[in-house]
Amino acid sequence: MPVDPTPELPEGMSPDARATWPPSTLIDSWLGDAEVDFEFRPGEEVVVHDDPEAKAAARRFRDVLGCFASGITVITTMSGDQPVGMTCQSFSSVSLDPPLVMFIPAKTSRAWPLIQRSGRFCVNVLAADQEHLSAAMATRGIDKFEGVSWAPAAATGSPVLDGTLAHLDCTIHTVHEAGDHYLVVGRVQHLEVHAEDAPVNEPLLYFKGRYRTTDG
Repeated sequence: MPVDPTPELPEGMSPDARATWPPSTLIDSWLGDAEVDFEFRPGEEVVVHDDPEAKAAARRFRDVLGCFASGITVITTMSGDQPVGMTCQSFSSVSLDPPLVMFIPAKTSRAWPLIQRSGRFCVNVLAADQEHLSAAMATRGIDKFEGVSWAPAAATGSPVLDGTLAHLDCTIHTVHEAGDHYLVVGRVQHLEVHAEDAPVNEPLLYFKGRYRTTDG
């Protein structure tokens, strides 16, 4: 069986980030016929296993963490000439010097291997009127970018979605295993606020299993 050659390390990417890259054969087996992948729908029920106590503990864990309101982002990249996107609630700043941010994809994600192999990603901060975009980017088996306007980011070429509040254009800095997820740290190469161009200047929020806005 032929072995995949070691991919070239993208510029600006830490050497240890490549250690967890999955081979292309594994990516293909995950993707099947889909060009892009479902990653995460906020509030998605995740079955732990059949143990009732474990299910109850997982439900309580989700309910308690659901009390923490968060913004909604879409993480994008280019895989070849195809745009890739996934909805992501688990995004945060990490460091000012150097400028680092993080997001946390599930190990079961199909979109994440494509992002990882590209070595770069863009964080799109959704506005209050973009619930439909969050839903589309978290849906399996559709062309997520059909009818979606975007432009390539200045540093990496990753898609910057129209109408978002802001974006952060990043290269992958490090990747760490974190239980059933990966903790992905990105180094910010370029960032921009779209306040003057965005039709809506309020964020899309998620709280207790529902989309919210600052108005309620």
